[in-house]
Amino acid sequence: MRKYVVAIEDISSADLLSAGGKGLNLGKLTRMEGISVPPGICVTTDAYRKVADSIPALSDALCRLDGLRGEDREEVSGAALRIRALFENALFPGDIASEIAKAIDKLKTKLGRGVFRSSQNFFAIRSSATAEDLPDTSFAGQHDTYLNVPEEAVRSHILRCWGSLFTDRAVTYRIRNAIDHRQVAIAVVVQLMVFPQASGILFTADPLSGNRKTTVIDAGFGLGEAMVSGIVSADNYHVRDGEITGKTIGAKTLKVVPAEKGGTREEAIPDEQQKSQVLTDEQIIELCRIGREIEKNYSEPGAASLNKRIPQDIEWCLSDKEFFILQSRPITTLFPLPEGSFEDGLHVFVCSGHMQMMTDVILPLGLSFYEVIAGKLADMIFAGGRLYMDVSSDMRSWYGRKTLFYTFGETDSLVRSALESLLRRKGILKRLGKSGSWIRSFKWDFFNWIWNALKIYLRGDLSGVENSVVRYDAMVTAKRAKFEALSGTAFFDALEADMAGFYNEIMSFKEDAAYLMLWLYSHVWLRKNIKKWLGEEQAVDILSKSVPGNPTSEMGLALLDIALLVRGRPAAVDYLRRARDGNFLEGLREADEEAAKVFSVFLEKYGMRCSGEIDITKPRWDERPTSLVPMIEACIKGSGTEHNGAARFEHGRIEAETKAADLIERIGKLPGGRRKAKKTKKMISIWRGVSGFREHPKFFMIRCFGVYKEGLLREAGRLAQKGVIREREDIFYLTLEELRETVRVERADLGVIAKRRREYEFFEKLTPPRVMTSEGEILRGSYEKGAPRGALAGMAVSAGIVEGTARVVLRQEDADIRDGDILVTPFTDPSWTPLFVSIKGLVTEVGGQMTHGAVITREYGLPAVVGVEDATKKIEDGQKIRVNGTEGWVEILS
Repeated sequence: MRKYVVAIEDISSADLLSAGGKGLNLGKLTRMEGISVPPGICVTTDAYRKVADSIPALSDALCRLDGLRGEDREEVSGAALRIRALFENALFPGDIASEIAKAIDKLKTKLGRGVFRSSQNFFAIRSSATAEDLPDTSFAGQHDTYLNVPEEAVRSHILRCWGSLFTDRAVTYRIRNAIDHRQVAIAVVVQLMVFPQASGILFTADPLSGNRKTTVIDAGFGLGEAMVSGIVSADNYHVRDGEITGKTIGAKTLKVVPAEKGGTREEAIPDEQQKSQVLTDEQIIELCRIGREIEKNYSEPGAASLNKRIPQDIEWCLSDKEFFILQSRPITTLFPLPEGSFEDGLHVFVCSGHMQMMTDVILPLGLSFYEVIAGKLADMIFAGGRLYMDVSSDMRSWYGRKTLFYTFGETDSLVRSALESLLRRKGILKRLGKSGSWIRSFKWDFFNWIWNALKIYLRGDLSGVENSVVRYDAMVTAKRAKFEALSGTAFFDALEADMAGFYNEIMSFKEDAAYLMLWLYSHVWLRKNIKKWLGEEQAVDILSKSVPGNPTSEMGLALLDIALLVRGRPAAVDYLRRARDGNFLEGLREADEEAAKVFSVFLEKYGMRCSGEIDITKPRWDERPTSLVPMIEACIKGSGTEHNGAARFEHGRIEAETKAADLIERIGKLPGGRRKAKKTKKMISIWRGVSGFREHPKFFMIRCFGVYKEGLLREAGRLAQKGVIREREDIFYLTLEELRETVRVERADLGVIAKRRREYEFFEKLTPPRVMTSEGEILRGSYEKGAPRGALAGMAVSAGIVEGTARVVLRQEDADIRDGDILVTPFTDPSWTPLFVSIKGLVTEVGGQMTHGAVITREYGLPAVVGVEDATKKIEDGQKIRVNGTEGWVEILS
């Protein structure tokens, strides 16, 4: 039986689809002990749907929205305006009108009591959509609210609330989030109007810093609409552990108050009250207590840990010394806290993704793999679909801090800056908890690496580099042969054993890690001494061009060769623009056999790579070869395509060797120059001799991932064929242990898989902080040196100044690079390298001196600035920008 009207105190969790998110939350609030909520009713979605069905023109009006994009502003606005007008002119069926009238009469019996004695039949009317104010989706501000509505106008304002389901902002929000307009309905909450002395918002976690232990209150005189509309500066109070830790008293010249005949009006605040505190200290503490009680009721039963709480965004008002709660909704913008208990002190977490140049969400199966591989490095924890390192113990020791700061200074200086800012807080070291120490875990390995590096340096023999590359190739071949013959639990037994020894395979061979030590040492030595002796800061960037044996830069040049081959073959070009992944090579072979041959060779060598390749669940190029097409087209259209890969490499090599000879000659003329020149020559030889090897351990890991992925997909195919899972990709939402058990018993919990899909869709929308604490506080770094006014500061990693068109690319497959473009993107990993042959410069939000984008741009001679916070938001696609890769900033020219 349909219910058109229900009292808010009767709304339960089963009524979400009929009462909406706001109604559901108000129902819960009314049942909390000690919480005051204005009495009210809810006109349900059943009533909305019955009225909507009675509007003949509504169906056609909704059809006008189909196919529109969020960017189609004029079309969206026109269609939305038409629908709102249809609702505002609609008529109530008699049964709904009767139920509303009876419910209002019953509500009026509560007038004359307490703060409602002066209400005189005025009401607050608020919309309550079915996807509103929920833990993973907040539609706050999307729909309309009307205050101080006279009784005779209640029904017309209910219609207006229903129409607000189709405001421009609400329609655009649904389009961008792929929410069907026909599936969303809206209820309306009608409450007795409270005439408050003060109103505001309370956050049970700091919405700016994310700290879960800090409560934040915004407070102003009169109704809260003055703050919402921005006509006054509210008071702002911070409270922690029952103590007020900060106050900002706003200059309040106006307040919004109820008008005598309905609606609201502005009223001047007397001079003597403008700078007075809205709430007393006692009221502030009492309001915070109420907020924590509400948060407790919304959190898991008995949840004491911060990561079990659900922080709330609470609307409140104060009338006759009594606080009324008007709404409470989850704060959906906070980054989730890591799982686990951190009760021994404050813990500090650094995002592993920022170190690995991949800040995208990593699915559960990918996290399982990454945890095993990275677990040797630190205590790894999950948060928001990302992996974080707990560096608390390393921060406690002098040596640990020194090592952390040096490491992060080279990989992401904003991480270092954030950690340094934390250390400046009084008494912080005593507050830090204990964690595993990745520095101590490396202690003996580190000494062995240094010892072996010293022996290689003194010997001056780098022939072992090639031997290590051959060894990696042989191991991959052996793994492929082994895993192709395995299936079922035998496959997972072998997989777990193989992964357990993965770290040792990469780092235990005595010379492999030594080459990486030499690479790092020679880089630092050259930068430091060339600057000291000759005043040149960026000479090493030129010396980095066309180093031999780098599989990542070679991959980019190989794809350039494919593009140059295809460019002269119309049949191949035409096929690539209409190709599909399923039979990609077969179709290309029919169109152009020679192009198919070279493409097949490329996929054989590099097909296991992809964007975000450290997540094994990401589709590899050999799974989705069409993802390479945008990069091929970029190579064809981009600058510098007049030479093939070999010619470009040779040009860079000559430039680097010429620069080396020039440096050695100039250093030789300095005091003590003969000795200095000899040492510089040796260091340049070592730098260029080992730089290419730097990418091989990662390349080996990704090739192993390719072998593992083939086996995992074979198992997933069998599970899907037997109906255990719906599709192969379902396995990505299971951990490795869960997947092994699913294969063993041939049964999967499809509910868990569906739940995790929803969770990770939410995680994808979040921006992971570089550094956060166990209290949820996000620590932000900054650059010490100044940039020109209006410029965006970052880290200079590849010298040169270039101007061009910004091409903002969020996903590799969406790249549309043209001649003269500068790539602006959140991050780059090795799979982005093919685009580097087509661009003039690079700007990323993540990175440091030793990360992928920096290394490859130096090899290719491209100016680059990395670590530019929110670059993809602050720079618009198509703008003219100037990238200063020498000083480290980006200027927007148009």
